[in-house]
Amino acid sequence: MQMPVQIMLKYALLGFLNYQTLSGYDLKRIMDTSTANFWHADLSQIYKALKALEADGLISSAVQAQDDRPDRRLYTITEDGRADLRDWLDEPLAGTTPLKETLLLKVFFSAQADRDHLLTQLVIQRELHRQALARYQGQTLTDIEQNAAFMGATPEDALFWDLTRRAGVLYEEMYLQWLDEAISRLKKRRGKGKPHP
Repeated sequence: MQMPVQIMLKYALLGFLNYQTLSGYDLKRIMDTSTANFWHADLSQIYKALKALEADGLISSAVQAQDDRPDRRLYTITEDGRADLRDWLDEPLAGTTPLKETLLLKVFFSAQADRDHLLTQLVIQRELHRQALARYQGQTLTDIEQNAAFMGATPEDALFWDLTRRAGVLYEEMYLQWLDEAISRLKKRRGKGKPHP
């Protein structure tokens, strides 16, 4: 069963708030440096979800006055929020998450497109995925442990965070292998097929 995006964002936010009290901006920054390879959100989505979580009693918020900057709202998980998060973590997944990949959809219909344009897109994607792989490979367990310590998490948490980083490495390696194969096959067939009118 695929969970709606709002529900997944709910649990991402509860998960981070389970470590410490954070602002919406802090949550965005932490997501961008930790879960971005498998889960991310825009700042506007985060604030909308935080408002809903507070209305549901899963988090509370308070305004923190700051002398040199505008006041900021800090969010704290409630006991109900912790219980909801634990229930979600304990609930087994009974299916896989369907893949939604824009590039694959384009490739699927690209017999009707200019081959050189498609090859250019694939080469660009290859470079982007190579950069993503380098980012994941550049993170060390020490980096992850330091990030966990900053969040008030334990070395045990860091182990699980590193497992998700490793999934990012393997995904990017697989994607690069597929891109290399696709580029090679299309170059071999260049000129053999004509786009549909």
